Amino acid sequence: MAATGTVLCIHHDPGQLTLLREKGYGLVTATNGREGLRLLMSRPVDAVVLEYYLEILDGEMVADEIRRARPKVPIIMVADPVELPHKALKSVDTLVDKSAGAHFLWAAVHFLLASK
Repeated sequence: MAATGTVLCIHHDPGQLTLLREKGYGLVTATNGREGLRLLMSRPVDAVVLEYYLEILDGEMVADEIRRARPKVPIIMVADPVELPHKALKSVDTLVDKSAGAHFLWAAVHFLLASK
């Protein structure tokens, strides 16, 4: 059974997110926080995949803005947990270690959308 839903992916390398598309999710992609926030305001999305290390705005700032604009949309942050400040997680639903691979990211998205 294919997944359904649209995921906004704010990630410096959207090519790393192809497994989500292969599993049936629609993807809207942005490579920086400002573009991602603009897309969030202009399109309906079911979840957000957010890389912590972005240019200009870091993932924590972007997650806070997403939470204010769309409080019920689940946010999955992708980062290296060793280098991540604890406060960066206050606005996200889950963290996926960026070195864990695409299947862990897909599982997190799938779980959060299935439990909505």
